[in-house]
Amino acid sequence: MVLRKPSRVYDVLEDILKHALFNLHNIQENLQFWQSRAEGSNARKMYFMIFERGPRAFIQGTVKLIRVCVAEGSSMQHLCHSAASHISERIKVLSCLQSELAIFLAKIYMEVDRFGEELVKDPETSLPALLATINGLFSNLEASIGHLHATCQRDAPVEGGYSGLLKFEKLPGVSQEGSQWTDCEVGDAINLIYQNIHKLDSYLSDLVAKHRKPRKITLHWVGYTCGAVGLSICSLWVLQHSSLMGSPDIDNWIREARDSTISFFKDHVEQPLLSIRNELFETFRKRHKGVMEPEEVQLTSNSLRRMLLTFGEQTKGQKFPENASDQELLEIVMERYEKELTHPIQNLLNGELARALLIQVQKLKLDIETAMLELDQILKANEINFAVLAALPAFFLSLILLMLVRAWFKRDTRAEGRGRMARLQRRLLIVEVERRIMQYQTFVDQKQEKDAQCMFGLVLYSLHRLYHAVEGHAKATGEWQCLRQDIIDLGKPGLQTTYKLLVTSRMERIYDCLLPALKR
Repeated sequence: MVLRKPSRVYDVLEDILKHALFNLHNIQENLQFWQSRAEGSNARKMYFMIFERGPRAFIQGTVKLIRVCVAEGSSMQHLCHSAASHISERIKVLSCLQSELAIFLAKIYMEVDRFGEELVKDPETSLPALLATINGLFSNLEASIGHLHATCQRDAPVEGGYSGLLKFEKLPGVSQEGSQWTDCEVGDAINLIYQNIHKLDSYLSDLVAKHRKPRKITLHWVGYTCGAVGLSICSLWVLQHSSLMGSPDIDNWIREARDSTISFFKDHVEQPLLSIRNELFETFRKRHKGVMEPEEVQLTSNSLRRMLLTFGEQTKGQKFPENASDQELLEIVMERYEKELTHPIQNLLNGELARALLIQVQKLKLDIETAMLELDQILKANEINFAVLAALPAFFLSLILLMLVRAWFKRDTRAEGRGRMARLQRRLLIVEVERRIMQYQTFVDQKQEKDAQCMFGLVLYSLHRLYHAVEGHAKATGEWQCLRQDIIDLGKPGLQTTYKLLVTSRMERIYDCLLPALKR
């Protein structure tokens, strides 16, 4: 409702719905746990009865198991039957509570929808009639829960017994017309409504507590106990090797671990990074200016040049220009070399064969030095690659740690979260809403009024969860206004089921916060 001015109507209705939805959520969480246990195998149920109900239940269950085994010889069957009875009794009580509370929520919502226009136009005048109606709904809820209380005491008594009967305060003068109520009478009626809300909370809290799922520490007490024993053993072992007992082992291990860590950091983080920095800011800068030949290679080249010029001038008897190419001079040497090889022994002593051989040796030396220089340049060009390879272990270790931290931050599986599982939970809420809308229509068609009201209350509960799950995400993407209106439409009692199913289908396809992770 969009009220024109602040009114007590909004506060009363908001508190009633808030407390009803909170109790429904508490019941739903416990009921889902027991339903998951009921769907398990017999071995899983027996494991739960022995190992997941705490140390006291473990001892009592073990003793009872031994006694039954000695007396009857069918202890496993007896334990399986006991586990099934234990789980089914809790499912029955919580399901009945959920049904009655959902019916109460649905009736409140339908009454608000029926009084809607009058509440918006003149809330103070419509409030007495609405309060009288709500008082009647509390009386009906008291009768329903009283019948459930009696059934639980007769069929399945629990440890510690059940709380007393639920007794709501009755609103005096409910037959009066709304226009005749004074402001003081309206205030008293509102106070009585709030007293009934708190009585309902207290009663449901006590009843659900007797049928609630075990706490996390109770479920995993075996693992925690083993962990505590292991930690104690490790503590004793550490104490034996500590300086308190006169042993230097721990100090030596700490020193070795520290030295190994420092060495790893220097070898795989510091030195590679420094090498990369030096390569980028020094070697590459020099290489861009032009790589000059080393002095030894230049001297060899100059010596070969002079030898070629001298040999060519003496052989040809002419002066060669300074710009004559080495290839031309080498051709003269090779030509002379081929002629000298016709008489190798004679020309080795008296001819130019020895000089030609020495020139070729000088040429071979220059080629080798040039090849070594090029290889050195290749190695220098790959220095940064070697540094990156040296840093890879630290990089992969950092990446693994980052992934673990990211997984830890995104492990939130609640529908309000931002991870993949949270997105899946929101889509499952849409599926739950759609399924319950269809069940509601089925009950309406079969004229099962009570079941239809119960299912409508569960639809409202699912919509409430969906509303809070998508609110933050939809506001961030700017689609909250449209999505909010669609959720409100799904909760309208008079809207056709066909249109509601079209709305749920559109919500799954259009809104970003409800899309699958792969289609974003």
